[in-house]
Amino acid sequence: MFIKTIASAGLALALSFAPAAAADKLTVLLDWYVNPDHAPLIIAKEKGFFEAHGLDVELVAPADPSAPPRLVAAGQAEVAVSYQPNLYLSVKEGLPLVRFGTLVSTPLTALVALKDGPVKSLADLKGKTVGFSVAGFEDALLGTMLADAGLKPSDVTMVNVNFALSPALVSGKVDAVIGAYRNFELTQIKLEGKEGVAFFPEEHGVPVFDELIYVTRKDLVADPRLKRFLAAVEDATIYVLNHPDEAWGVFVKANPKLDDELNRTAWTDTLRRFAHAPAALDANRYARFGNFMKEHGLIDTVEPVATYAPVLP
Repeated sequence: MFIKTIASAGLALALSFAPAAAADKLTVLLDWYVNPDHAPLIIAKEKGFFEAHGLDVELVAPADPSAPPRLVAAGQAEVAVSYQPNLYLSVKEGLPLVRFGTLVSTPLTALVALKDGPVKSLADLKGKTVGFSVAGFEDALLGTMLADAGLKPSDVTMVNVNFALSPALVSGKVDAVIGAYRNFELTQIKLEGKEGVAFFPEEHGVPVFDELIYVTRKDLVADPRLKRFLAAVEDATIYVLNHPDEAWGVFVKANPKLDDELNRTAWTDTLRRFAHAPAALDANRYARFGNFMKEHGLIDTVEPVATYAPVLP
C-alpha cells in the first residue's frame, strides 16, 4: 500500500512538471480598426476564453479594410471578419471563401439624415443629394429603399464622400448618407451638436442580413480549430451580455485610446446585435439575400447556400 502511494505520488509529481500542451495558433484579420463591433473577440482574448479552448489567437487590424478576405483566400491567415453581402461578391470572383460563423447578426448600415433637415421621410429624398462611400451594394440598398417610397434612383443625386459620412452630412454637403452605421454615426453626429435620424434598410424592402461574419478558406472547413474558435467567441459573447460594464473595463484596458463617449455609446448600442450563437446558420435567410444580390445585378448566379456557408462538421 505504501509503495503504491509512493508510486502514485511520484506519477502526480511527474505530471505536475510535464509541459502543458501548446495552444494551436490562429490568425484572425479584422474588418477595420478595433472598435466595439469586435467586443466578443477582444474579450475572448483578454479574458482567456481562447486559451481555455486551446487556442493562441492573434487579432490583426488591417491596413487596407478590403484586404482581409483576399489574404485569407491566399493562405496568409485562417480567419477574416467580413460582411455577408461581400461574401457573395467573393464567391462571384471565384475566391475559395466560406462563411462559418456570425459576429453581428443584424444590419448596422442605415440611411441617415439630420433631424432638423429637409428629409423627414424617404419620400422627401426626391431631388436631394445622398452621400455614399462604396458603390454597388450601397446603390442596391438605396434603390430598394427609394422604391419602397415610390421613388427611383434618378430622383436623387449621389455624391461620393469616401468615408466622411458624418462630416458631409453635418456640413450640409449632402442631405442624407447611405452606409452609415447606426451604432456609430448617430452618436458622431450628436457629438458634433446635431441630431440624426436613421432609416433602416430592413424596414424598407431589403432582406435582413448579417452585418459581420467570419470567413475562412474552403479547405479549412474541417479544421477543428474553427469549432473551438466559435465556442470561445460564444463564451465571450455571453460574458459581455451578462457583464457589460466589466467587459467594457476589459475592452478599454486593452484599447485605452477607445475610452471616450463615442465608443462608450457604441458599446451599449452594439451589445444586443451580437450573434448569441455564432455557429448558427439560417440557410433560408442567406438564400433570400442571395436572390436580392442577383436581382440588383451584383452577382450573376445564386449558388446553393451550402457552397458558401457550410455547417462545420
